Amino acid sequence: MNSLIDSFGRQIDYVRLAVTDRCNLRCQYCMPAHGIDIVPKDELLTFDEMTRLIRVLSELGVKKVRLTGGEPFVRKDFIQFLEMLSFNDLLQEINITTNGALISEHISKIETLKKVKTINLSIDSLQREKFAKITRRDVFPEVFKTFELLEKSSLQLKLNVVVQSGFNTDEINDFVRLTKDKNVAVRFIEEMPFNGKGQREMNKNWTFPKILNEIKREFEVTEIQSEKSSTSRNYKIENHIGSVGIIPAFTRTICSDCNRIRITSKGTFKNCLFDDGVFNLLDFIRNGASDEDVKTLFLSLVKEKPENGFIAEANRKKGSVSESMSTIGG
Repeated sequence: MNSLIDSFGRQIDYVRLAVTDRCNLRCQYCMPAHGIDIVPKDELLTFDEMTRLIRVLSELGVKKVRLTGGEPFVRKDFIQFLEMLSFNDLLQEINITTNGALISEHISKIETLKKVKTINLSIDSLQREKFAKITRRDVFPEVFKTFELLEKSSLQLKLNVVVQSGFNTDEINDFVRLTKDKNVAVRFIEEMPFNGKGQREMNKNWTFPKILNEIKREFEVTEIQSEKSSTSRNYKIENHIGSVGIIPAFTRTICSDCNRIRITSKGTFKNCLFDDGVFNLLDFIRNGASDEDVKTLFLSLVKEKPENGFIAEANRKKGSVSESMSTIGG
């Protein structure tokens, strides 16, 4: 069987698929307050088209898919799509990234889908007022309820915390304390420029070393050996049930072992978060491409995967990074 191997010998076995560009929040590091220009529905991949693309990818060795948005649960019939994907016998894991405001009523159903392993819950503050300022929506009670339900569920729970200079850096160790008695992985993410406007002004550069030093001010940390392609460097705190990780998404020190590709909700294929899209899959399949055509295409596209995110950014044809993460897939 042909496998997706790039020109640097990295085997691609993980795809991040955005099921929508729409979101019910307006996080300041993701999009402007007025939102973004959303794609007309007929220009989004249908769930049948997504299922087909994932099937072809799984036949090329992809074992894991992460479903993102926008906010996945905003899209109608998302749970039915999860069920469709679960019938793919070649997939080993289906994971979801969500802001948590709409998921609580679906948790029990998701638990029955054995391929769904992990929920990444985006939550950037534990304070209601600050949460509302960051997200521009007052939904903290709903999101925290989701956190509590997921923590008690059979699903693995990861908390995604975007570290934002001038907003939530004073809460870093509050999040670490959550791991004391809860089996949760808290992952701090370097802020990136995907906010629909470009890099915002920051008072201090909260990159990986600074975040880790902030944690070390209060806790003794021991690094955990993570799998080679992990996006985070992970740590245990003495006498804590959970764990802590840091994702160097902006400084990009994790690129050498990258095993990921991305497909946006409108069918744009991306080899890297920082490229501006290398192929329009939607037009390709709607113009009659066979599964073999799609396989051949994927095998050729991954050969173009750049060595790292800095090269991908330098090779952008549409100028500097300014798009919203909601259009890319978080």
